[in-house]
Amino acid sequence: MTALLVAVALSGFAGAVGGLLARARARVVVVAFFTIAASLAALTVALDVLRTGKVATLTTTQVLPFTGVQLRLDALGALFVAVTAVVATAVSIYSVGYSRHHPMSRSSACAFATFVTSMLLVPAAWSVTTFLFAWELMAVASLALVLTDYRRSADVRSAAIWYAVLTQIGATTIAFGLVVLAVKTGGQGFTTMALHSASMAPWLRGAVFLLALTGFASKAGVVPLHVWLPKAHAEAPSAVSALMSAAMVNLGIYGILRVGDTLLGGGPSWWWITVIMLGVGSAIYGSIHAATSTDLKRLLAYSTADNIGLVMIAIGTAGLLSSTGHQSFAALALFAGMFHLVNHAVFKGTLFLAAGSVQYATGTRDLDQLGGLFTRMPIASTIFAFGTVAITALPPLCGFVSEWLLLQSLLHGLSSSVSVSVVLMPLCVAALALTGGLTAAAFVKAFGVGFLGIARSPAAEGASEPPRLMNVGAGVLASLCVVLGVAPIAMVGLLNSVVRTIQTSGGSIVSSHGEALAISDAKGVFDPTLIALALVTSLLCVAGVRRVLSRRHAIRRAPAWGCGRELQTARMTYTATSFAEPLQRVFDDVLQPSQDLDVSHRGESRYFVESVRFGTRGGDAFERLLYQPVFSTVRRLANKARLLQNGSVHRYLAYGLGALVVILVFAR
Repeated sequence: MTALLVAVALSGFAGAVGGLLARARARVVVVAFFTIAASLAALTVALDVLRTGKVATLTTTQVLPFTGVQLRLDALGALFVAVTAVVATAVSIYSVGYSRHHPMSRSSACAFATFVTSMLLVPAAWSVTTFLFAWELMAVASLALVLTDYRRSADVRSAAIWYAVLTQIGATTIAFGLVVLAVKTGGQGFTTMALHSASMAPWLRGAVFLLALTGFASKAGVVPLHVWLPKAHAEAPSAVSALMSAAMVNLGIYGILRVGDTLLGGGPSWWWITVIMLGVGSAIYGSIHAATSTDLKRLLAYSTADNIGLVMIAIGTAGLLSSTGHQSFAALALFAGMFHLVNHAVFKGTLFLAAGSVQYATGTRDLDQLGGLFTRMPIASTIFAFGTVAITALPPLCGFVSEWLLLQSLLHGLSSSVSVSVVLMPLCVAALALTGGLTAAAFVKAFGVGFLGIARSPAAEGASEPPRLMNVGAGVLASLCVVLGVAPIAMVGLLNSVVRTIQTSGGSIVSSHGEALAISDAKGVFDPTLIALALVTSLLCVAGVRRVLSRRHAIRRAPAWGCGRELQTARMTYTATSFAEPLQRVFDDVLQPSQDLDVSHRGESRYFVESVRFGTRGGDAFERLLYQPVFSTVRRLANKARLLQNGSVHRYLAYGLGALVVILVFAR
């Protein structure tokens, strides 16, 4: 397994060098080949670790000076490596097709291979230096990829600035927390930290956890540290958006688990209550914005905050129940959270890649300008439909299974005798129900308005299927949505291995009962395979009855939703703005949208209206009320600080003298 870890790093390095040196036509193929090779090597190691429970290690002093590189892949890290490898493989295939009309530059090709390789190495890093090196490499590479189309729009540059600032703030808090932990435990290796962290003062352990939580939550896109997410995901190329949303944000969850459970050995209830409240806020806020967004990629970005919020609820519930002695139900919550994280990576990668196919074919991601795509690009539309069913937690696809398990863990948490659990669990159940309804509304709007109905623009009318490899890459992830939903027992052993790594005192809380899932300490079983067979059988029966009736009676074909009209135009159908308007009114205090009303009159008279256009633009309340005032204050202080630099050498020497005097006064 050590040789495979080396192969991951060498393949990634070869892909980065190949991206810089290869010719334009062969560049993306070279990068995709080495990236897939690195991903498959990493997937092999990860699956071996998850199946056998063995640990893959690699230590070398030939890369980083003084400290060297320490890699150790356990079951927790292996799950994140496996998810990243699968997503990266599908995205690499997709990128080859996408580059047919959008060639990859040298810098983007190098950054792509570097980004994937660093994400594969972050969960295996086993020392502070190695972890921060891989983390910063991932951040720099992803920033370069966000800036791929910086010449196209000022919005791209703005999104990159927001992403860079918040990423570095998060990295600073992570580094500070890990350095404090290393100093207090007497070593920078994660094994040393885990052995000696219990001797730290409780307040200091809490401070380290809060620093780590802040930094990792910002990378995961958790509200209120999410403002970079809808900007960067919307403006980055779709393949990059898929990697960021389906793989990179997961590493924020990994960091919270690694520091909170492995390095600090768990903590008091208030740690996990904080995680739960962040998850509830992120789930509700993200689903509200997703339900009212008309930009397809922005909608998907906010739904990432929503689903990561559900994962935060799960791991917070697991930590809370574990800290109060309810180990079995804590293990169930952790199992559900990890399963939903895997499912989110699969269906969100599917949706972002399909959305990229839509933008590739039409040149727009504005749902108000789309429509009728299902008849023009049926394969890409079907792939998006699979992602839609999965993310709305409908059977028989994967999102249904993980959200059902999460609901079970929350309901069983009500049996806890601890008062805080009795209060928080109903709140989490309510948040899960509300976000489920809003997510359904968001994706009924996205699919119904964007893919069905009548085309509302020339771009939508002229759409056609994207290159085959784009559909193949997205189809790989769409097929996994079906597999994980119909046969989730394939994941039971792997996820139980992860749960046992964190909850060392617990057993296998979820087990396979034939084709069904059985929960320990709970009656009954859950059989997703049987549900899938029942649904397929029902559809076949309906199709058979329809076929019989069509032979006896002639079928009259008419436009959908014609309502008896002989003429049906795009102006008679819902737009995304009109579909979301009732929800926007309900959550007006949260969204506070700006409205645009454009009335055009006929040239002959201002009393005759030719056209009326109504639109809304929803901003982000946290960006407007929190971040913009802070950034404005920092900008003003920075402008005033320029007065210190007037070009006078004498003043600069005086600064140095003053600093020396202060040092001598306070030095011991």
